[in-house]
Amino acid sequence: MSVLTTEPGAVPAGEEPPDTGERHRLTAVTGLAALSLDAMASVAYGPEAIVLVLAAAGAHGLGFTVPVTLAIAALLAVLVASYRQVIAAFPDGGGSYAVARTHLGARTSLVAAGSLILDYVLNVAVAVTAGVAALTSAFPVLYGERLWLCLAVLTVLTAVNLRGIVESARVFMVPTVVFVGSILAVVVIGLFRDAPVNRVDHPPVVTGDVTTVGALLLLKAFASGCSALTGVEAIANTVPSFRRPRVRRAQRAEVALGAVLGIMLIGLSVLISRFHLQPVRGVTVLAQLVDASVGHNWAFYVIQFATMTLLALSANTSFGGLPVLLKLLARDNYAPHVFALKADRQVHRHGVLALAGVSAALLVFSGGDTNTLVPLFAIGVFVGFTVAQVGMVRHWRIERGPGWRGKALLNGSGAVLTGVSAVVVTASKFEDGAWFIVIALPLLVAAFETVHRAYARIGERLGLGLVPEHPHRDRSVVIVPVSSISRLTSEALTAATSLGDEVRAVTVCHPDPEDRAQLHALERAWAQWDPGVPLVRLSSERRTLGRPIAAYVRAVAAAEPAARVTVLIPEAEPERLWQRLLQNQRGAVVAHAVRRETDAVICRLRFRLF
Repeated sequence: MSVLTTEPGAVPAGEEPPDTGERHRLTAVTGLAALSLDAMASVAYGPEAIVLVLAAAGAHGLGFTVPVTLAIAALLAVLVASYRQVIAAFPDGGGSYAVARTHLGARTSLVAAGSLILDYVLNVAVAVTAGVAALTSAFPVLYGERLWLCLAVLTVLTAVNLRGIVESARVFMVPTVVFVGSILAVVVIGLFRDAPVNRVDHPPVVTGDVTTVGALLLLKAFASGCSALTGVEAIANTVPSFRRPRVRRAQRAEVALGAVLGIMLIGLSVLISRFHLQPVRGVTVLAQLVDASVGHNWAFYVIQFATMTLLALSANTSFGGLPVLLKLLARDNYAPHVFALKADRQVHRHGVLALAGVSAALLVFSGGDTNTLVPLFAIGVFVGFTVAQVGMVRHWRIERGPGWRGKALLNGSGAVLTGVSAVVVTASKFEDGAWFIVIALPLLVAAFETVHRAYARIGERLGLGLVPEHPHRDRSVVIVPVSSISRLTSEALTAATSLGDEVRAVTVCHPDPEDRAQLHALERAWAQWDPGVPLVRLSSERRTLGRPIAAYVRAVAAAEPAARVTVLIPEAEPERLWQRLLQNQRGAVVAHAVRRETDAVICRLRFRLF
C-alpha cells in the first residue's frame, strides 16, 4: 500500500484506479437481462403446457386456464419473496445448495445442487429447441433443419458467454426489452380487440368436449404450467456476479423478475380464455394469441422473431447460474477444481464449455424436438425450491432476529407448496420421461461424493493442513534423452547441469544396421563436441523408445536409492500451431513410459522456435 494514500481506497494523482473486476459485474438492470431470460421466455411455453393438458376436457376444461395460472402466479409470488430472503442470508450465491450446505447437511445440499444442474442443462436444450420451434412456426420450410439451427444457436450463446456475463447482458438487453414490450402489447391490444378465433388453418390437437374436470387433471395442468417458474432461483444463485451493493441489486432484480413474469402469465391466460383458443398442430399457442390480437401481418412476424430470439437466448440463464454453482461445488471438493478457475473477464470458462458440451449432446439425442425434452423439465428446479425453503426455515429458527416468525412462516408455506408441486410434477410426468431424472439425480449425487472422497485421499497423501518437514538437499541425477546434437541438445544439457549434481545423456540403439551407423556417427560427433556430459548407449531389441529409458531410470534409482532422479525431456515448440502436427512426439512417448514405470521427476523443456 502506498504511504501517500490518505484515505481508504484513495488513488494517487495520475494513477489509474485498480481494476477490482466491478466493471465486469452486473447492475440490477443488466442482471435482469442476463439472468431472467429463462423465466421471461417461459411465457412462450408455460401457458401452452396448461392448455395442452386442459384441452383433454374440451372447452369446459380450457375454462380453467385462468384459475390454474393464478395459482401458479401465487406460487411465483411466494418464491420471489423467499428468494429475496435467500439473497440476503447467503450473499455468496449458491441458492438452495448454499442454504442446504449450511443448515441441512452435505447430502441434502448435493441433492439440491444435482437437481439444479440437471435443470440448468435441460433449460439450455429446451430453450434452444423452443426458440427454433417458434422460428419454424413462422417459416415451416426450415423445420427439417431444426437440429442444425439448434446447434448454431448454442454455438453463438457459448461464444457470447465466453466473453463475460456483462457482455452477454449487454447483447441480450435489446431482445429482452423487445420481447417483454411485445407480449405486453399483445395483452393490452387483445383485451380491447374483438379478434377472430383460430385464424390459422390447422387441425386442433384435441377434438370433442366433456363437462367435468377432475382434480387430477387440474393438478397435472398446474404441474405442466409450473415450467414457467424455472429460472426464478437463478438470481439468488449468482449474487457474487452483481456489483456492490450486491444484495440490494440482486433483490431488486428478483422483484422485477417476479412482477414482469406474473403480469405476462396472467395477461396471456386471460387472452386464451377470451379468444377460446385450443392447441393446434404446428402452431404454438403464443403464435395463435399474437395472430388473434394484432393480426397476421408484419407485427405477427416481428413478435414471432422476438419470441424465437428470446427463447433461444433464455438459455443464458443457465450459462450465468451453472458455472457459479460448479465453482461452489469445486470449492467444497465435490467437483473438479478446474471449475473454480476464472478467466480475465470474470468468466468460469470451463463451466461454460461443459454446459455447452452436455447441452449439445442432448440436442443431438432429441433431434431438436422440444416435446422430447419438456417432460424432463422443471422437476429438478422444484426439488431445489423445496430444499431452499426448508433450509431457510431452519435458518430463521437459529438466528431468531426481528420478525423471524413471519419469515419462517413464509418459507415454510413455500416449502409445502413447492414440495407438493415437486411430487405432482414428477408423478404426472413420470411415464413421459421424468423417470430419467429420478435415476439421474442419485447418480449425480453419487458422482459428487466420489469426487469428494478422491480429493480427501489426495489431501491425506499430500498432508494438506499438516506442517511438513523442512526441505533439504539430496544428491540429484538428471537424465537427458538425446537423438542428435543441436541447439536443443545444448539448451537441455545446460538446464540439466543447473538442476542436478550429475547429468547423463542417453540414447537408444536398435539392432538395425542403419540405426547402428547413426549411433556411431552420434558418438563420434559427441566426442568431438565434448560437452562434459557422458553419452550412455541403451540397447533395445524391439523398436521402442520409452521402455529402455524407463528401465535405465529404474536401474539408476536402484543403484543410488538416496539420490533424486530427474528425466529432462527436450522438445522443440514450433512457431505455428499447425506445425506441431509435424513433430514425431518422441517426448510424449518417453514421458508416458517414465511416468508409468518409475517414480522419477519428469521435466519437459520447451525450446521455442519463434
